[in-house]
Amino acid sequence: MEMTLRWYGSKFDTVTLKQIRQIPGVKGVITTLYYKKPGEVWEQNEIRALKDEVEAAGLKIAGIESVNVSDAIKTGSPDRDRDIEAYITTLENLGKEDIHLVCYNFMPVFDWTRTELARVREDGSTVLAYTQEAVDALDPEKMFESIAGDMNGTVMPGWEPERMARVKELFGLYKDIDDEKLFANLKYFLEKIMPVCNRYDIKMAIHPDDPAWSVFGLPRIIINKKNILRMMDMVDDVHNGVTFCSGSYGTSLDNDLPDMIRSLKGRIHFAHVRNLRFNSPTDFEEAAHLSSDGTFDMYEIMKALYDIGFDGPIRPDHGRMIWDEVAMPGYGLYDRALGATYLNGLWEAIEKSSTRGV
Repeated sequence: MEMTLRWYGSKFDTVTLKQIRQIPGVKGVITTLYYKKPGEVWEQNEIRALKDEVEAAGLKIAGIESVNVSDAIKTGSPDRDRDIEAYITTLENLGKEDIHLVCYNFMPVFDWTRTELARVREDGSTVLAYTQEAVDALDPEKMFESIAGDMNGTVMPGWEPERMARVKELFGLYKDIDDEKLFANLKYFLEKIMPVCNRYDIKMAIHPDDPAWSVFGLPRIIINKKNILRMMDMVDDVHNGVTFCSGSYGTSLDNDLPDMIRSLKGRIHFAHVRNLRFNSPTDFEEAAHLSSDGTFDMYEIMKALYDIGFDGPIRPDHGRMIWDEVAMPGYGLYDRALGATYLNGLWEAIEKSSTRGV
């Protein structure tokens, strides 16, 4: 297991590489070229410059999150082959720079959905939260307006203003796309990119849909054990794997997270580990990583990862905003640093208990 932190780049992130380097046990970052649009080629010199910056701070790039997939690819429009060729070129350039992990998603329109970015908890911290009732009462074209004021001046992934300005157009693109068509388009994409992934040993780790059910009638397919096993079977290649995100799969209380992990042995290439607290099955808020602060048994999640021999990058996921920090919601320094330390502590305890036969 390799503990990492997500970092958006020096021009976009309020957290610095120097600060990340000081978190005990964190040796690398999961990063991106945040300014790149879906369908654009990541040039090798751009990737090298990012790599040089990270390594100059005493860290390494453990993986990329994300090389975004275009709507043309997701919808299977006539332009998809052009965008897939650009994606393949990007993967080649990443491989040439010795980067071998890419997290991506296949979610229509919204990469993730929350109805609040700063719900105040009883301790005064603020968290991302979701209520289905709020979504049901909202015009999807007004979704961005409802949360934009809580972004603390940042640009959040999947919610770029220029993209949100096209929400009506985007919904039109997906009007005839159901789960089966989305699966078919994902299969087409994966079959096209697997040769370059095999050539450069690039592990593709699909991120689950968040939340794990349809929002505004849009299809959602990476939501449970059955669907993720279907996705891996339809393109049966070790490089076709998953990002196991406990917070995204965990939005559905029907998902048994430790069981899912054990069923995906050898195909979990990356892990996001975080906790949620449920007020009802469709009203949840993001908690501290500590088990007792939320709904999930974080020990059992980490134990399942240990038991399957997971040795890839892991990162704490969305943190609370604490200690008056002002940052991209969910991506401040302090609570994620606490989360990384807590997860490292769990892992050490599990590892020592296992090797000592306790």
